[in-house]
Amino acid sequence: MDFPQLDPALMLERLAPPTGKVRMVLDTDTYNEIDDQFAVVQALISPDRLAVEAIYAAPFDNNRSSGPGDGMEKSYEEILRLLDRLDVSPDGFVFRGSTDILRGEEPLESETVDDMIAKSKEGDSP
Repeated sequence: MDFPQLDPALMLERLAPPTGKVRMVLDTDTYNEIDDQFAVVQALISPDRLAVEAIYAAPFDNNRSSGPGDGMEKSYEEILRLLDRLDVSPDGFVFRGSTDILRGEEPLESETVDDMIAKSKEGDSP
């Protein structure tokens, strides 16, 4: 795949630190390792800097899961546990990701994909 070359001035502009609140979604294999739990909590306790619009449970496959789908489901449940402790409602905010790892160019469907597409169509702001 060939990517277009950016003008150096445009590249510097895009690399500048953002000002104001940053809109974000968090795609995380939360059950896999503890760093993701910290990322979820840090994002949610930083409303002055981050506007967390969704949390997506990502698949993983290692000794902590029986496969990608199991890893994603464990991450989804871990996200729900964290939000419960933070008294944050998961309704319309937490989405299940793919039940498999992307292995080629064929897309995979999931709640996460549907939500991300919907969010991308909502407006022009980053």
